[in-house]
Amino acid sequence: MRRREFLGFLSGAAVALPLTARAQQSAMPVIGFLNGSSSEGYAPRVAAFRQGLQQAGYVEGRNVAIEFRWAEGHYDRLPEMAADLAGRQVSVIVANTPANLIAKAAINTIPIVFTTSSDPVQIGLVPSMNRPGGNVTGVSQLNVEVGPKRLELAHELMPSETDMALLVNTNNPIAVTIEKGMQLAATSLGLRLHVISASNDAEVEGAFAGFARLKAGVLVIGTDAFFNGLIERLATLATRYAVPTIYQYNEFTAAGGLMSYGGSVNDSYHLAGIYTGRILKGEKPADLPVQQSTKVELLVNLKTAKALGLMVPQSILGRADEVIE
Repeated sequence: MRRREFLGFLSGAAVALPLTARAQQSAMPVIGFLNGSSSEGYAPRVAAFRQGLQQAGYVEGRNVAIEFRWAEGHYDRLPEMAADLAGRQVSVIVANTPANLIAKAAINTIPIVFTTSSDPVQIGLVPSMNRPGGNVTGVSQLNVEVGPKRLELAHELMPSETDMALLVNTNNPIAVTIEKGMQLAATSLGLRLHVISASNDAEVEGAFAGFARLKAGVLVIGTDAFFNGLIERLATLATRYAVPTIYQYNEFTAAGGLMSYGGSVNDSYHLAGIYTGRILKGEKPADLPVQQSTKVELLVNLKTAKALGLMVPQSILGRADEVIE
């Protein structure tokens, strides 16, 4: 089935689900959790989501059920997974990017709570942060927006280097936004930016293995759900190939990566859990303004820096929220 026909079928199926049919569901509501990554990589996020749900009065297995759908980095599976959740008449769908874009395009009768590292207006999730309208609302965290700051930190760490590298997943629709922002930052800093693409585990390892050929100073990892599920793997590869690397999440630095700087995705999933609970209680997504998690953290792993033969300047250490020694 061609993609246009499939999305047409999915939209029709979603529209065909009347509110009365959903009202006839069992007493225990069901949340559809649609994610482009893996369950293993997202365990801390799921825990934060459950905490938010509990704060809103819902405990999995007691008065709510959760149906998980993990694409394991295969974004082409997401439309089928979204269709499956729609067919099961779940009460709410919780989805990250790009799963949230796929769900929004195909489903207009089931409330959708998104998490995203991008500007939700810019990528088309909602028309307005304050008045999202329709069946979609959610939480954004500062990660794509602070991506250029990671490049600045890389330059501050190795000021003599004129070349830097960026790793992106071109299967993600926000990869273009990430690359554009980073290229602008590189130009303003007088740097040359090499862009590397990886959308599966073999390509990720190839990117690290080939980093030396680029003669770049630091590898900046772009925001992506697939990469989020590989945090420990990314840290391991950075160590194996002696690549100075900066990513957005503190779990990366804790696992052995050099630095991390970005918004707290756990905080955004906690907020998404609260919003999901409020919707289960009867509030409408259209009436819930998009929240923005503004918590940003900088972590530095001095043990890794020493292994790489790098001296982290005091200007970075003094701003760090945590230094791992």
